[in-house]
Amino acid sequence: MHTHTGVETTPATATTARVAWTGLAALAPIVWGTTYVVTTRFLPEGHPVFAAMMRALPAGLIALALTRRLPTGSWWWRSAVLGTLNMAAFFPLLFVAAQELPGGVAATLGAAQPLVVAVLAIVVLGERGSVWRMGAGVLGVVGIALVVLGPGAALSPLGIAAGLCGALSMGLGVVLTKKWGRPPGVSAITFAGWQLTAAGLVLLLPALLLDGVPPDIDGRAVVGYAWLTLVGGLAAYAVWFAALGRLPVTATALLGPLSPLVAALVGVLVGGESLGGVQVLGFAIALAAMVGGQLPPPRSRRAVAGGHEGPSGADTDVPLSPATRDPRRD
Repeated sequence: MHTHTGVETTPATATTARVAWTGLAALAPIVWGTTYVVTTRFLPEGHPVFAAMMRALPAGLIALALTRRLPTGSWWWRSAVLGTLNMAAFFPLLFVAAQELPGGVAATLGAAQPLVVAVLAIVVLGERGSVWRMGAGVLGVVGIALVVLGPGAALSPLGIAAGLCGALSMGLGVVLTKKWGRPPGVSAITFAGWQLTAAGLVLLLPALLLDGVPPDIDGRAVVGYAWLTLVGGLAAYAVWFAALGRLPVTATALLGPLSPLVAALVGVLVGGESLGGVQVLGFAIALAAMVGGQLPPPRSRRAVAGGHEGPSGADTDVPLSPATRDPRRD
């Protein structure tokens, strides 16, 4: 089969492209998994909204300065909505959870996000429900829950509520991002910059009124803010949005368990935390769920092997070829 570009597309090349984009997408939750140790070890305590604003606004302004492109038309309000869901609401909740819960426990609550995305994909995107992907999401939650039940995992009700609300907020943001896509010719870094700037502006006044500027910003805090701004904010979101445009939304969301797993590992390596047998089992289950969620359902794989291409939807999941996309968007 030939595309309009004259480049031959085969199942092997399409699968290779899918694997490459999945690996790229995985970098974002891996980076986000470092947020918890940076928050608790580098940033001043008691300023979660200010930390959230610092993660968003400088990154957004840097992206706008680099790309020199502003939203047009409906993308003004869409950028505001997406920025609020993906960042302005999500970041403060994330920082509250990080300060209320120990080590990787805060991030584990994000394991509910793939389930939120799976349900919203049916409601908002009109996708068919995938029992395979839903099962992978449930299995991921079970695995992460086992990690939470490790020794010393004190649970704060405020931290739990913040973590779950954060998962809901970003889950809706991810689905709407998939629904609206990106304007033609707009790069992922521009798209991320629009949302980060909108989120930073939404958070600016609450950050100054509720938290104020921390009086004890030292060199260590500057390093922490710089990491969250440049790597955890601008770079990670640019990669995430680029990959989200190429991959199935539920499968992409199922990469989320990488964040709590990385956070827990960092807690062991840096924070002196320990992992018991139950937690190790939870790691294995969560990783298996994440990998399994990237595979098409067995029925779809049998159809492809038999040479039958099913209808598009959550259960079909035919890998995307780069030739089927506008390269200017990435």
